[in-house]
Amino acid sequence: MVKSSITVTNESGLHLRPASELTKLSHSLNSDITIIHKDQKVNPKSVLNLMSAGITKGATIEIRCEGESEIEDLQKLLAAIASGLGE
Repeated sequence: MVKSSITVTNESGLHLRPASELTKLSHSLNSDITIIHKDQKVNPKSVLNLMSAGITKGATIEIRCEGESEIEDLQKLLAAIASGLGE
């Protein structure tokens, strides 16, 4: 398992559009992925789970990946979040 923390920089946090992009990316990866925000663990392969976490701008989240391609998958997730998830 690998993990890393990142700060969300989207103006409106992970609202529907960026949450959908993160869900789409998560589905394309082979790792088991968990995002942790304020002690709440969510599966990013569900947009509803992401939305229910209430991740706002400036929030620091931890991403955990476990699987054969965990390092590459974690890097892809971090890069996508750092780039604003299409916003």
